[in-house]
Amino acid sequence: MDISDFDYELPENLIAQNPLPRRDASRMLVVNRQSESWIDSEFSALPEHLRPQDVLVLNNTRVFPARLRGTRIPTGGAIELLLLRKVEANVWEALGKPARRLKEGSRILCGDRRLEAEVVSILDEGRRLIRFETDVTQLIEESGEAPLPPYIRRRSKSLDQDRERYQTIYAKTAGAIAAPTAGLHFTTTTLDEIEIRGVAIVEITLHVGYGTFEPVRVSNPAEHRVEPEQFSITQEAALTSKGRRQKGGRVIAVGTTTTRALESSVAASGEIRASSARDTDVTIVPGYRFKAVDALLTNFHLPRSSLLILVSAFASRELILAAYRHAVRARYRFYSYGDCMLIL
Repeated sequence: MDISDFDYELPENLIAQNPLPRRDASRMLVVNRQSESWIDSEFSALPEHLRPQDVLVLNNTRVFPARLRGTRIPTGGAIELLLLRKVEANVWEALGKPARRLKEGSRILCGDRRLEAEVVSILDEGRRLIRFETDVTQLIEESGEAPLPPYIRRRSKSLDQDRERYQTIYAKTAGAIAAPTAGLHFTTTTLDEIEIRGVAIVEITLHVGYGTFEPVRVSNPAEHRVEPEQFSITQEAALTSKGRRQKGGRVIAVGTTTTRALESSVAASGEIRASSARDTDVTIVPGYRFKAVDALLTNFHLPRSSLLILVSAFASRELILAAYRHAVRARYRFYSYGDCMLIL
């Protein structure tokens, strides 16, 4: 297995730059693992593919405005920080841009509040430890921008539209630096239709972190390790999932982040266990045996990414790449603001 085995060609104009006016207007490619086939559909048809015994699992993490802009002292050169996680009081791990200009000891003025910060340590892969002179919470709320992925191009003044649109409608607990994008398609109407069909809907929390989008830098994907991300699963969600499965229902994960949390919480018996503030401990590659998830709703992922590898493990690499090639021919919209795929 080589990372090049998870490559595909994607015309740049198929990368969705903006969300559709209606969340539920996206297209949906329905992939059947058993028949190794697919059909073109619409996300609004999702309830029709669910059964009364099923349980739909959502990730209710909320994205915080983690991107800060500032200038270097004393040169005034522009810099950008993507806050990844809080390490201790006033100290954050961040991705810096341009990284080569952010040497240890470099000083920065951030945001409209002109809050001063210092690079206290250089970490690997472009990351830095940044110490702010005081609490950064207010600065994040006032000056922080939605941490959109780099393939979505925006002028900074147009980012306000993304603050809420780059959130699921059920986002509750702040802590993610990227949206669980499979959930962006849902509306209250869709959720109501799903419940009317007798499907149980439960929420878990996984704060999407750097591990989700960190590039795979090794030739053998089995040697890549996705960094741990914190998640919580309530007793209600665990018991509901167990009860539905015992009655013949399926656990349907909305997104790869939900999948990773569920697979990190499963017991040897296959039961999903309640977990509080645990770290994910699995990296899913082909050959992995799924214990908790029976079906998956997911967006289309970048070539050579850990997310594409996870989806390929769930449905086989050959089937997924064939479905992706069809999606390219059929001009589906790709990535965060794009269309979705339901794998049954």
